[in-house]
Amino acid sequence: MTESTQTPKEIVEVLDQYIVGQGEAKKAVAVALRNRYRRMQLSQDMQDEISPKNLLMIGPTGVGKTEIARRLAKIVNAPFVKVEATKFTEVGYVGGDVESMVRDLVENAIQLEREDEYKQVHVEAEKRANNKLVKLLVPAEKKKKNQNEMQNLMSMFSRMQQGQMPSQETDDQENVTDDVREKRMSVAEKLRSGLLENDQVEIEMADPSQQLSGQNTMLNQMGIDLNDTLSGLMPKKTIKRTVPVSEARTILTRQASEELINKADLYHNAITRAENTGIIFIDEIDKIAPGNSKNSGEVSREGVQRDILPIVEGSQVNTKYGPVNTDHMLFIGSGAFAESKPSDLIPELQGRFPIRVELNDLTKDDFVRILTEPTNSLTKQYIALIGTDNIKVTFTIEAINRIAEIATDVNHNTDNIGARRLHTILEKLLEDILYEGPDMQMGDITITEKYVDDKVGKLAQNKDLSRYIL
Repeated sequence: MTESTQTPKEIVEVLDQYIVGQGEAKKAVAVALRNRYRRMQLSQDMQDEISPKNLLMIGPTGVGKTEIARRLAKIVNAPFVKVEATKFTEVGYVGGDVESMVRDLVENAIQLEREDEYKQVHVEAEKRANNKLVKLLVPAEKKKKNQNEMQNLMSMFSRMQQGQMPSQETDDQENVTDDVREKRMSVAEKLRSGLLENDQVEIEMADPSQQLSGQNTMLNQMGIDLNDTLSGLMPKKTIKRTVPVSEARTILTRQASEELINKADLYHNAITRAENTGIIFIDEIDKIAPGNSKNSGEVSREGVQRDILPIVEGSQVNTKYGPVNTDHMLFIGSGAFAESKPSDLIPELQGRFPIRVELNDLTKDDFVRILTEPTNSLTKQYIALIGTDNIKVTFTIEAINRIAEIATDVNHNTDNIGARRLHTILEKLLEDILYEGPDMQMGDITITEKYVDDKVGKLAQNKDLSRYIL
């Protein structure tokens, strides 16, 4: 299990590379993250007593609430899941079960833990994959089986009586002649030298469609998985693919890694990781607050709050990998709270989100910084995209200021959707260049303030048009 040792200042510095402004929110999440590391350094008795201080982020859409939480999870390589509060319904109604968010988090933790385990066994797995590749590239004649079908059936029943699961014989013995052995040695040397990377080879692999079948069923929502039970009784479905050697090595290495890792340890470590470092981001939490509207849906909204409460307070959720405790998971609630306020949530749920952070509306200066400062800012993304057509695009500072000004005006005059307005404006601004670019072959284009006014300035001034187009 990995845990971040970064200080709050270092975490904020990383967040600053991707998110503009919102210093208070960054500071709050950085402290919450550091407190988790501090807790892990204490004695077990003290660890059990300290619960995470959950956050409630309040602010209009498009100001960075979700992005802060998403980047945070990447910084610490922690299990992270984002759920919409509106998709859950009160028990007894049609809709999602609130416990599914914890199961999704455990699945995410297993993926992270599996990747870590794969790295530890990568050398041995790649060695096995290369040996398998040599056998596939230079096949030998298979030995004929002496057993008949009746003998196979009897041996299967014999294994079942001994408490073993019946399995198909997959490792067929080969007759390796001296000629085949020499060819394999030659091919192995070429593989090590990287001379056969583009050669085609036929491999047998698990059918991906079989792995996906049975997911998102009602049984899975209750933490029951029949796939694992049935897979032991049914022969595994495989498919054959002809792929380059480089791709085949990756597939075979993954198969070998899966055989080398201990599944019991993997699931145990993943559950521990989810319990201690998991982050659940509950978006649109304001939509389950009744607010001023008194209608028939109010009972259902409060019912969702009551169902979420035990998860946030700390409870045990049954999953197909074992029971999971939510006592030390970090929950981050997020909502605009435009038509309601945090005090409209039931008091018990309010008390479980002790840290309140209000995110500010984005100003013109913030829009300018969003367009220029982040590591992969919007302007840099469009310059790179158009650059694939051998066209060099340059934005003048006056043009960027004008784009920011238009975004601020449109947000003020219509609905405030924050930084997402920039996506709409830039797409409309560069529409002709993106359309005609491939036919222009080469060229340099400078986006000036006049160009911005010609393309989107007039639209922004017309309130009726800007309401639909921008």
